[in-house]
Amino acid sequence: MSSLPLRYTALTAGLALFGLGVALMVRADLGMSSWDVLHQGLAHRTGLPLGGVVIGVGALVLLLWLPLRQRPGPGTVANVLLVGPAVEVSLVLLPDPQSLLWRWALLAAGVVLTAAATALYVGAGLGPGPRDGLMTGLAARGLSIARARTAIELSVLALGWLFGGSVGVGTVLFALAVGPLTQAFLSVLRTGEPLPAPAPVRSPSKN
Repeated sequence: MSSLPLRYTALTAGLALFGLGVALMVRADLGMSSWDVLHQGLAHRTGLPLGGVVIGVGALVLLLWLPLRQRPGPGTVANVLLVGPAVEVSLVLLPDPQSLLWRWALLAAGVVLTAAATALYVGAGLGPGPRDGLMTGLAARGLSIARARTAIELSVLALGWLFGGSVGVGTVLFALAVGPLTQAFLSVLRTGEPLPAPAPVRSPSKN
């Protein structure tokens, strides 16, 4: 396993780059992430402030860690504290794109960067983010990272759409691509303990 300073460096860099990836998608303005669709839909249906909905959903997600036997770590706390400021700083630095082509380029860059950043901070093995814990919990029970993340993203997207959240082409692209990309980046960017491998499929025994 890599040294602890290297793992903390990967964690910090991953969270900063995740914030940049989110900001790129915001600037592209071609669709929110699946979780933001859910937040928007719930805020619309309940009349609660968006910030309060984000906090409430985050708390419910952490409760789902219990049956999945996920444990928070310093990376979980850092995720809560650092991603928001990283997004705000990135939004200040990024210009508004003036053409559709540039918006598509920002969207593609945002999706790829978000996946790479997730691989960096999850792969540091210091604790997943609140919503990433669902992914790693399902991976520990036999699903690949790609399948677990895609299943979560599509489920959250469908729920958010049913509640009235706005869905764009970027939302669907992100939901379908971020899982496979994260799994691919984990194979080269992991600095902590390896994540559990999917359980092998056993052929039925012959009598």
